[in-house]
Amino acid sequence: MPTLIENLVNQPGFSRIRRNHGLEHAAIHILSKKHPGKPLAGHSDRGGFWLFGDLSSEQIQAGVDEALARLRAGESGLAIHPNCGTNLVTSGMMAGMAGALAMSGVGPRSRDKAERLPLAAFLATLALIAAKPAGTRIQQRITTSGDPGDLEIVDITPSQRKGLKAHRVTTQG
Repeated sequence: MPTLIENLVNQPGFSRIRRNHGLEHAAIHILSKKHPGKPLAGHSDRGGFWLFGDLSSEQIQAGVDEALARLRAGESGLAIHPNCGTNLVTSGMMAGMAGALAMSGVGPRSRDKAERLPLAAFLATLALIAAKPAGTRIQQRITTSGDPGDLEIVDITPSQRKGLKAHRVTTQG
């Protein structure tokens, strides 16, 4: 019987976002290696993804095409990125919960809270250490997919977004 997570990630709309997210990460890996020192960021949705960075449309097109080909060739690890927002959210949630746990039951006085700060810092540090592999696992199982399936690149459109050079990569499939 499928788990709740398996049911979620296999929903058509969610699956499309995961595949776009995986392709976005793969493109960022490839473009970062080919253009070192050029900061890149992305944001995925059901219709494709945005790539933010000072690269030409030709560079973006070549990177996205290579990313899709390499994912199709089985390089699913390209779908996981260490700077993914999933990792940041996982770290923040785990550190926040650790801090809340450390402060549970503390008295109402400021001194009581201050005395718990070393414990809160210690637990938050442990949580951040645990968050790195947890964030990667969440990417692998929930927020990205290294299998693009029938995903196709429809269009790549350059634009300016809030003063940043961006490209919209539209997909289908």
